[in-house]
Amino acid sequence: MLHAAPPCAAAAMHYGPGQPHLAAQPEPSMTQPAPKRFPAPAIDALPDDIRSRLLGVQEKSGFVPNVFLTLAYRPDEFRAFFAYHDALMEKDSGLSKAEREMIVVATSSANQCQYCVIAHGAILRIRAKNPQIADQIAANYRKADITPRQRAMLDFAMKVSAEAQLVSETDFASLAGHGFSDDDIWDIAAISAFFALSNRMANVTAMRPNDEFYLMGRMPK
Repeated sequence: MLHAAPPCAAAAMHYGPGQPHLAAQPEPSMTQPAPKRFPAPAIDALPDDIRSRLLGVQEKSGFVPNVFLTLAYRPDEFRAFFAYHDALMEKDSGLSKAEREMIVVATSSANQCQYCVIAHGAILRIRAKNPQIADQIAANYRKADITPRQRAMLDFAMKVSAEAQLVSETDFASLAGHGFSDDDIWDIAAISAFFALSNRMANVTAMRPNDEFYLMGRMPK
């Protein structure tokens, strides 16, 4: 039974590139059959760079998150999606990696994206080393065991996700009062906006969370 992933596996699940041993890897498969309207392409039919990335993730984490297999349907968009993802989620920032995952889980819950709540909930549990935090944030971040600073961050992320047209200088002043820089505020907004795209495509393509995500990070080591 898989309770928690080692750091390398967490990084792999977080969509980072890997250096696979291509010949040694079995064909990855989706937990649920691919939707017939947008079937996942055969792994051996993918461009080399995409195939290598999928197999690298599989080598590190033991499975391929279904988001990779679904988005591989459109290779150019796959590359653009993950390039932007990595630029937002893997860089050094005033936001911790766990805080970035909090944004994903909270906004994905509001957008009713099953895939992103489950998958990024697993990553959040691992990043935060807290088996309860993802469920708390997905259910109601206002009641979650987070800091006032993180609550302000999620308030703003939710506003960007649902009603960005109402963002004003008052929001910037409030965030500055919690110690967020302008670059931090950009990051909060960009993560919220990027995952709004991800949420919608996951729902349109009927993307299903891999079974492995459900138990990850649930039990402390």
